[in-house]
Amino acid sequence: MNDTRRASEPGTDEARVMTLRIVQWTTGNVGKESVKAIVANPRLALVGCYAWSPAKVGIDVGELVGIGPVGIAATDDVAALLALRPDCVVYNPMFPSVDELVRILEAGINVVATAAFITGTNLGTQRDRLVEACERGGSSLFGTGVSPGFAELVAVTIAGICSRVDKVIVTETADTTFYDSPDTERPAGFGQPIDNPDLANMARAGTAVFGEAVAMVADVLGVELDEIVCESEFAQTTEDLVMASWTIPAGHVAGVAASWQGRVGGRTIIDLNVRWKKGTTLDPAWVIEKDGWVITVEGLPTVTASLDFLPPPDFQAETIEEFMAIGHIITAVPALNAIAAVVAAAPGIITYADFNLPHPRGWTRR
Repeated sequence: MNDTRRASEPGTDEARVMTLRIVQWTTGNVGKESVKAIVANPRLALVGCYAWSPAKVGIDVGELVGIGPVGIAATDDVAALLALRPDCVVYNPMFPSVDELVRILEAGINVVATAAFITGTNLGTQRDRLVEACERGGSSLFGTGVSPGFAELVAVTIAGICSRVDKVIVTETADTTFYDSPDTERPAGFGQPIDNPDLANMARAGTAVFGEAVAMVADVLGVELDEIVCESEFAQTTEDLVMASWTIPAGHVAGVAASWQGRVGGRTIIDLNVRWKKGTTLDPAWVIEKDGWVITVEGLPTVTASLDFLPPPDFQAETIEEFMAIGHIITAVPALNAIAAVVAAAPGIITYADFNLPHPRGWTRR
């Protein structure tokens, strides 16, 4: 870990709080909301920004995200960003690049990521490179998001009032018709012919990060799983589904459901599942009443919580794209809120199981 933190200006309410120096990595949909939140937070200081697109290089980061100049130009000069010696990089690409992360971590810079990363086990042997980079640099790597990530944190938190835990269930439902990101949805099976024999494998690969989250929840519960499996189902559109940047033809997948289950002795202890649909012409006709999460801990007592998200009264959203920013905010902010804990953590890949939370260990009925 580096030691470049500096105190806030004397005479302010934040004078006794250390300000953490941050480099933002990319300014895509999630990265834009990350920048806005960093700039608004007196405990975080934006000192640099990586631009993946050459068109963004040299442009003020504030202008890139629509908040006006902040005095920092986006750059693709990685060496220059690492030379800033920030406390943390906020890493918001769509998917992780092991090469990028190794370079950052071995330079002694901590990373919080929303790039489909919880434990890194899906990376196979590439995960070892990340662990070794953390050891060389004395840095830490943490992955989260809203789901998987924060939703599972809520689940293990409400389990803290149970004297017996039988099963933890997190169910995410969403109508993604207006979520214009085919690059993230095609890998899970969207747009494929409904009779494609490889659909189950595609759903497993495209949602594999939920398997990492199952392992994280088991770690918090203090449970050793026998296996983690994925079960899936699909729905087709009966008419051509035309969206902003792509079209799903009739007879192709416009609904994907995946259930990632952690089992002990053949019994499911943890079930993290998603059900995503597009349009109103599905067969079978999946009904999604609202976007959000239902979190249930079965046990003594059984506890159920609903995690919804709505804009505040002063939030101006004139287009569907502006309203979709809410989803990007709730993806970005869990990572930002973890920065202080990650900076203080021992080197290595860490999860919510490593944070100083009241974990409900020992209550799970085997």
